[in-house]
Amino acid sequence: MSLLDHLNEAVHAGQPVALCTVVNTTGSVPRHAGAKMLVFPDGRFEGTVGGGETEKLAHQEALGAIKDGRTRFLKYNLINVEKGDPGLCGGTVTIFVEPFLSAPTVVVIGGGHVGRAVVHLASWLGYRVVLSDDRVELCTPEAVPEADEYLPIPIEEVPGRVTIGPQTFFVLVTRGVEVDLMGLPPLFETSAPYIGLIGSKRRWAHCQEKLLEAGIPQEQIDRVHSPIGLEINAETPDEIAVSIMAEITAIRNEGKRHFRKA
Repeated sequence: MSLLDHLNEAVHAGQPVALCTVVNTTGSVPRHAGAKMLVFPDGRFEGTVGGGETEKLAHQEALGAIKDGRTRFLKYNLINVEKGDPGLCGGTVTIFVEPFLSAPTVVVIGGGHVGRAVVHLASWLGYRVVLSDDRVELCTPEAVPEADEYLPIPIEEVPGRVTIGPQTFFVLVTRGVEVDLMGLPPLFETSAPYIGLIGSKRRWAHCQEKLLEAGIPQEQIDRVHSPIGLEINAETPDEIAVSIMAEITAIRNEGKRHFRKA
């Protein structure tokens, strides 16, 4: 299987990867423009961009690109041992690192009125949507037809069943604090960029108190967006869904600094 076949397979499977391509060289170098290396989240790789320290550094940058979703231009001087290859080839090499991430995904936990509205709006906005609820009758294509995947499992098992990357957004619209307290600790062990939790400020204060009593560090608790969504005085499930997806869109587009909650 060729390197590009591996890339195509990963993209279709929704597995994030990063492609490193030599785009320019000068002088004596081990690999020339067009050389490629594909890096997987677990550190595996296919292909080569020259080996040695240069490839090691490119590999590290590729793993970083998978985590943050940002492209990189890397330029290494192979005369400088610290910046390039200890083999001292004598040239320079420029490498472009391009992450291929899974589609932006909204994981909706809770198949009630608000959950169904979020699934509908997120799907309409082009997100891949995963719906989970341990109440099986609320987590089916018949009940909520617009989700891409259905996980009728306990909330604490959801993180282990979802590929989590820099564009995975968790929306907890559950039936109560008891469920939230089971679901949040496993989410804190992930790198999810967004964990939103529905409920009043009073409900969230009670939930925080219980999490602290359970030994969850405050810095982890501070990752939770609650009350969920931008403050637009939303009342109906559809309006709440708009508020939630507006907040997710702002974060995804790095525009959240322009918005403030009341």
